Amino acid sequence: MTSTPTSLEITPDESFVDDEGFAESVNTSYVTSIASEIRRGIEENGRTYPAYGKNAYGLPVDDDEQNRNDLQHCKFMLLLGDRLHLAPIAENPQNILDLGTGSGIWAIDMADKFPTARVIGVDLAAVQPQWVPPNCQFEIDDVEDDWTFGPNKFDFIHGRDFMLAIRDWDRLIEQCFAHLKPGGYLEVSGTWIHPSSDDNTLPDESAYAEFGRIIRRIGDKIGASIDAPLTWKSRMERVGFEEVQEKSFKVPTSPWPKDPRLKKIGALELANFEEGAHAFLIRGYTTILGGSKEQAEILIARARSEARNRNMHSFVFL
Repeated sequence: MTSTPTSLEITPDESFVDDEGFAESVNTSYVTSIASEIRRGIEENGRTYPAYGKNAYGLPVDDDEQNRNDLQHCKFMLLLGDRLHLAPIAENPQNILDLGTGSGIWAIDMADKFPTARVIGVDLAAVQPQWVPPNCQFEIDDVEDDWTFGPNKFDFIHGRDFMLAIRDWDRLIEQCFAHLKPGGYLEVSGTWIHPSSDDNTLPDESAYAEFGRIIRRIGDKIGASIDAPLTWKSRMERVGFEEVQEKSFKVPTSPWPKDPRLKKIGALELANFEEGAHAFLIRGYTTILGGSKEQAEILIARARSEARNRNMHSFVFL
């Protein structure tokens, strides 16, 4: 992710006919088919949050959230060209670490792909499945605490989607550097929530744009800036990482593009927002910004409605 991300303009599908029912719901056979192609904590506002960790985590860890994470795994696979990572890691890695593993889907897929490797997924909550490959294990841990793995251990450290989670990126990257073997790789990725459009079809006064601004306020208030992806490269270089490369992707926020692959990515991103909007906003809006649950629900409903509008050619960067 760069501070001035650029990419080719996406062409909207002007001939689209809503015969799949996107306007009513993204929980359609279309989204389900895309996913199939690729493969107890604190209760607040009807959601479950982790009770473990040095800082309050902004997103829930309940079943709905894990299902959303699994859908987003499909989106990442499409963005990366059916790859689990971009780093050119060795063919036979021995130790792989997945930070903030969530449902554990990435760690499980990596364990299947690299049977020579021991894959460890760490997270604040034990929400991962019990039946996993023999070379995959999960641990409850806070990645912002001191690590106990030992130095120079991992061939590859991976992390993605840390929205409203990490307060001290410098320390996290320093720990990654210390725990990687010489020649090992660190790969982090996440969405830069700054909704935009090339053709001015995203009004600045829209609820969808306001949603993004409120997420920014929440992040600034708790010290977990949503602009963190723009700083990762420089932070890695300061620590000592060499040949740091960054890549950004334009992610359409609904299936409005003409390109079939981008249309699928847009459908998954719309599903991400439909299912995740409540998770992204409700805790921070009520407990951090002091707003009411009713105000949050109204904004969420308006933003969801706008996100379904195929005439709004908006996108975010990942």
